[in-house]
Amino acid sequence: MMLRNVRGGKWAILLGALVSLIALVAVACGGDDDDEGGETPAAGPTATQPSGGQAGSPTAQPTPTVAAGKPVPPANKDELAKLKGEIIIDGSSTVYPVTAAAAEEFRKYAKDVRISVGISGTGGGFKKFCNGETDIQDASRPIDPKEVEACKAKGIEYIELPVAYDGLSVVVSPKNTWAQCLTVAELKKIWEPDAQGKITNWKQVRDSFPDRPLKLYGAGADSGTFDYFTEAIVGKAKSSRGDYQASEDDNILVQGVSGDENSLGYFGYAYYVENPGKLKLVAIDEKGDGNCVLPSEETIRTGKYQPLSRPIFIYVRKEAAERPEVQAFVKFYLSKSFTPIIPTKEVGYVPLTDELYAAITKRFESKTLGTLFPKGAEVGATLDRYLK
Repeated sequence: MMLRNVRGGKWAILLGALVSLIALVAVACGGDDDDEGGETPAAGPTATQPSGGQAGSPTAQPTPTVAAGKPVPPANKDELAKLKGEIIIDGSSTVYPVTAAAAEEFRKYAKDVRISVGISGTGGGFKKFCNGETDIQDASRPIDPKEVEACKAKGIEYIELPVAYDGLSVVVSPKNTWAQCLTVAELKKIWEPDAQGKITNWKQVRDSFPDRPLKLYGAGADSGTFDYFTEAIVGKAKSSRGDYQASEDDNILVQGVSGDENSLGYFGYAYYVENPGKLKLVAIDEKGDGNCVLPSEETIRTGKYQPLSRPIFIYVRKEAAERPEVQAFVKFYLSKSFTPIIPTKEVGYVPLTDELYAAITKRFESKTLGTLFPKGAEVGATLDRYLK
């Protein structure tokens, strides 16, 4: 496989201090050596990163996903080789692995196109996008009504494009021997605002759990994952206790959970796939009936993993979409030259169907503006609306 670790390795190098909770990742594309940059590092993508006693038994821990097929070289590769320009992307840390991988693959054919991929969270990214500072916005949820108005006020029009599915994953340390499955009601008990300063011990979550401190790690307030998780689990977006370790950078959350036996955290499925030895998935019992389901490529694709399965998106600024390099990159992103890489362990998400990718590509080519989610994020949303 031509790819390496999209969150580490040769082109994701931590430059910032973790204590500042901001990691700077430089992503250089080029050769295949794990620890070396490409032939022209300055032109490559760069990133700025700001339960014993359960009812029911979850299925076995899923193994990392494997490639569904080999990517097909683009038919227009000679045209790609002539492209020049710069594409600025920012937003979700959840979507970052997909977009960063697409950027690396694209630059194998378009070496003179510089692509920067930043991480400032979905909310933070939309602030930049609606100010016209970026060309493409990575988003782990649909644009919300306030962001729609912010873009409208600045004259920013956009094309909304789903790119994959994610199963927002609840995780613990591998040393945790008791938390195999949690109900949605138990997760709400842990994360709702009233839990702040009160639910601080595992035994308070369930009597059969040990008397151990409960240490929480989760998405920061600028994260679309925070918005979606709170709406799906607590019942209202952005409604959460505040006394937990928060970050818009999922790498920081991975490190926190993996190093703390008493921890519980949540983030995008890809970050579990990338770190299976460091993390343990917790199955979710949606209805409290003992039906415990773990996130996996199958359960996410089929919608069995609820209520935390969701589509993830990119938004392309209309003005930027007029530029040849942006047009070519987005079409490449949605094509079989890249989508077979999405389910590999290096990226770790679930691809859409060929029918959906074809419809979404048509949406981009016809420059269909606006969102098909007028109310913002929808728990349990499907993408059938893009086929109409």
